[in-house]
Amino acid sequence: MVFANFVGGEWVPSVSRATLENRNPANARDLVGEFPDSTAADAVAAIAAAKRAFESWRLVPAPRRAEILFRAAQIIGARKEEYARAMTREMGKVLDETRGDVQEAIDMTYFLAAEGRRLYGQTAPSELRDKFAMSMRQPLGVCSMITPWNFPMAIPSWKIIPALVCGNTVVLKPSELTPLSALHFVKVLEEAGVPPGVVNLVTGGPAVGETLTTHPDVAVVSFTGSSAVGKLVNQNAAPFFKKVHLEMGGKNAIMIMDDANLDLALEGCLWGGFGTTGQRCTAASRVIVHEKVHDRFVEQFVARAAALRVGDGLDPNTQMGPSISDKQLQKVMSYVEIGKQEGARIACGGRRLNEGDYQYGHFHEPTIFTHVSPAMRVAREEIFGPVVSVIKCKSVDDAVAITNDVVYGLSASIYTQDLNRAFRAMRDVYTGIFYVNAPTIGAEVHLPFGGTKATGNGHREAGLAALEVFSEWKSVYVDFSGKLQRAQIDTENL
Repeated sequence: MVFANFVGGEWVPSVSRATLENRNPANARDLVGEFPDSTAADAVAAIAAAKRAFESWRLVPAPRRAEILFRAAQIIGARKEEYARAMTREMGKVLDETRGDVQEAIDMTYFLAAEGRRLYGQTAPSELRDKFAMSMRQPLGVCSMITPWNFPMAIPSWKIIPALVCGNTVVLKPSELTPLSALHFVKVLEEAGVPPGVVNLVTGGPAVGETLTTHPDVAVVSFTGSSAVGKLVNQNAAPFFKKVHLEMGGKNAIMIMDDANLDLALEGCLWGGFGTTGQRCTAASRVIVHEKVHDRFVEQFVARAAALRVGDGLDPNTQMGPSISDKQLQKVMSYVEIGKQEGARIACGGRRLNEGDYQYGHFHEPTIFTHVSPAMRVAREEIFGPVVSVIKCKSVDDAVAITNDVVYGLSASIYTQDLNRAFRAMRDVYTGIFYVNAPTIGAEVHLPFGGTKATGNGHREAGLAALEVFSEWKSVYVDFSGKLQRAQIDTENL
């Protein structure tokens, strides 16, 4: 099936007429569809449509905007299974996880749509008589959104819904690897009643992304992806003083103390390290274990990881799916070689799976490295695959220091029964997200999501914090005194 862009309320092909194939990463023989390989001209047309639509959309009362978005959440809920199965087919993660991805889009839409009846500002007492002071949110205009392939419906919802409820218009460029799930989300918004031009979808590669980050009519750029690309996005937008939101990589750590419930920690490390085939920015790619329980934990961790069933995510028996692409699989394999060359030991896995049905997909064994030092590249760089490095520590302070000693700062967790240790780690670990007795994945939509250092640029997605990305404050003063009053000067008659 050949799909189209969505520009100005119409489904249209790229001006180039060229298309990109979207194939199932578990079975390359399965063609999911063909999507426009769009050009800069397509992106320009979408930006123009969004700019035109902004003038009317911003004047729609926010509660009315919210009603449309509530309808969208209801439609997605009714099609959850259909969209989840399509997502597994195009992205590869197991069906339980794609159901969760769709559910997150539903939850985010309900949560942030509700802000259409709030979008609160502040009222404040004026320092002068007969004067009223307040603040209010205002939209910014056209928002460019560039989203990744690992959460192909959830992450677009994180960006699009707060932008719309604030009164902005949107141009979305999803990953070339997972355009179908984004297209489903946009189709639902169209069906729910979002007016033409308010939401636009343009699929394609770098030419689209560059246009969305440099065009003078774009007010906001929101990007989720690698730190290397995020740096380019920031550089592209800087000369135009665009508001930029970056959500990028992670090298997240689970710290396991000597008093931890090891069975619970084991489950957390398996889910955190190998859920979504390790292809999450919050994946637990480092496990830092107290020396007193290190050997006992590693023995169980290795046995359980080696027993994970790898395969097609649509198979209910599968516990871990494929890498998203051959390119990503090659990256995983290259880091396995780097780890071996650095002196780390492969405790399990370490090989590509390419026999039988595996030969048609991008499969790799769940892999655990032991004898890893914090200085090794496999312990410092984001791999984005099913590779976990186990590092030994001597104390909670040692574990915290190792956790912090990377360029990223997205998520971390600690397993301990000691409340004092938990709170010290909570305070001292420099990340945007922290868990106690849970893995590094599993953020909820009503709290801010994002990281520190090379993970992001300070803005947050989800929660009420998302409104800060897609709105600006306006302070308003109403003087009903009937005379000129000069603030900071007219004080003698108070």
